[in-house]
Amino acid sequence: MGGISGMIHSSLPVVVFVPVSSLFGLMPAIISAVGVAALVLVWRLARKETAQPAVSGFIGVAFCALIAYVLGESKGYFLWGIWVSLFWAVVFLISVLIRRPVVGYIWNWVHTHDSRWREVRRAVLAFDLATMTWVLVFASRFVVQRHLYDADETGWLGVARIAMGWPLTALAALVTYLAIRSAQRAIHAAHPPAPAEADVDDVETDEPAKTEDAVQES
Repeated sequence: MGGISGMIHSSLPVVVFVPVSSLFGLMPAIISAVGVAALVLVWRLARKETAQPAVSGFIGVAFCALIAYVLGESKGYFLWGIWVSLFWAVVFLISVLIRRPVVGYIWNWVHTHDSRWREVRRAVLAFDLATMTWVLVFASRFVVQRHLYDADETGWLGVARIAMGWPLTALAALVTYLAIRSAQRAIHAAHPPAPAEADVDDVETDEPAKTEDAVQES
């Protein structure tokens, strides 16, 4: 996500969009939000930082702005994020119900490419816990922001987007980290590493002695 700076930068378009929309209307708000996202992208490129979060953020802001423009309502800016939250809540929940926790597969893909964790019950339970944490995060975002959307509370939608954005993400990431550590311990206990082979240094040390003995005998 681009780290702490990426989280802050992702909040700036919303911080600009809501007050500009209230004071000057939809089009100035759209232009302001897209402009801020573009400035963040240029800033990251100028500093030679990782551009991917900024590029993704710019595309996301532009898409949300397009939805608001098509609907003709400022609250439309938040509609895509609301339904995306519901989508991920359902996906993560289904993965737990079928005993295929998403967090476990992501960890496996990123770090080990070793599917033996599926055989360790404690590891699966730890990944279930981490995945359910994300279910709660996504589901709470959907419920709260959908309610505010239906109530036409655009200002509070902006507050909810920021308050339920990176703070909840940081909390869920902490729970995920602790769950992964627990799963790793369970996996190592169930599948201890194989004994190391003979020390290569010892073999290399013996070779000169054997060579010297052969020369003396000859």
